[in-house]
Amino acid sequence: MGLASRFRATGADAPFGHPTRAHHGVAMEGYFWRFTDRSSGRVVIALCGANVGPRGPWATIGLAAWPDGVVRTAAVDGAWTDSRGLGVRGGDGMFTGDDRHVHVDLGPGATLDVELHDLAPWPRRALGGSSIFQTVPGLNQYWHPWLLGGRATGRATLGDATWELRDVDVYAEKNWGREGFPEAWWWGQAQGFDEPGACVAFAGGIVTAGPLRTEVTALVVRLPDGRVVRLGDPVVSPVRTRTSDESWHLSGRGYGWRILVEASAPLDHAFVLPVPLPSEHRNVPGDLEHLVGDLTITVSRHGRHVWTGLTTLAALEHGGLDRAQQELRRRGLDPTTPSAPGAARG
Repeated sequence: MGLASRFRATGADAPFGHPTRAHHGVAMEGYFWRFTDRSSGRVVIALCGANVGPRGPWATIGLAAWPDGVVRTAAVDGAWTDSRGLGVRGGDGMFTGDDRHVHVDLGPGATLDVELHDLAPWPRRALGGSSIFQTVPGLNQYWHPWLLGGRATGRATLGDATWELRDVDVYAEKNWGREGFPEAWWWGQAQGFDEPGACVAFAGGIVTAGPLRTEVTALVVRLPDGRVVRLGDPVVSPVRTRTSDESWHLSGRGYGWRILVEASAPLDHAFVLPVPLPSEHRNVPGDLEHLVGDLTITVSRHGRHVWTGLTTLAALEHGGLDRAQQELRRRGLDPTTPSAPGAARG
């Protein structure tokens, strides 16, 4: 293994690197797609976490939809990621995804098959979504929103309904790290604005590597005119964040930009999704996921208003094992039930 490969095996990427390629050596590499139909208000998410544990590779697979209320997840043996580009497979044909196609088959009532086109990828820059943190080896979590818009066409079967997707909005990202997810995190993504090209994504949490421990939030906005703004460097473009299980408040400044985000969603509408524990070869409840919520964003530069956007189709997360388990107990459910490899739950 060459020096560059050993460096990427820590999870890090050099400037002008390729974060979309697999980082063989990390315990988890997660792939996520979100499809938003502005006309009907429907949303579908598809995810595949490629994990490596003591018994070999295995995958966390998920498919969920709103307002259908369908959530299906599974932990299955077998996973593959592409070191040459964006690509993942999980299980025996249960999940395949790349930059042009996503296929999910979690059994009757939980399938997806779509083609992606007219894509608006992350612009070619020295750094990805994690900015300067992408060059730091051994972090518990890295994040890269590699697709900030585009169209998806295909079909989804969700419960008893079949949904024909015709040029719906698509967003996609990756996250990876040395052992699953941070101890706490917050995340959001939004399309469905009046301006069809606009896209918002943010991700934050407690980042650690050896003695390093800090809280950081990255905020990415694709403006209606196609410009992409990224804030979140702790020194030059910090993003201040206040979150709860039902509200998200972000305020970022840098490079002349000021971006304010206000979002909310009722806790009773949140799904509890699994997160992987790679070394234990199992999923556990860990993610409070609102498939839809309200989000308002205001963007200005050098004191002049640039854009204000509003959507009711924002995805919002407040993650953490303790938080998710408390919510399950509140709902009268057993938070200790594992999702074993090969078992699916809806």
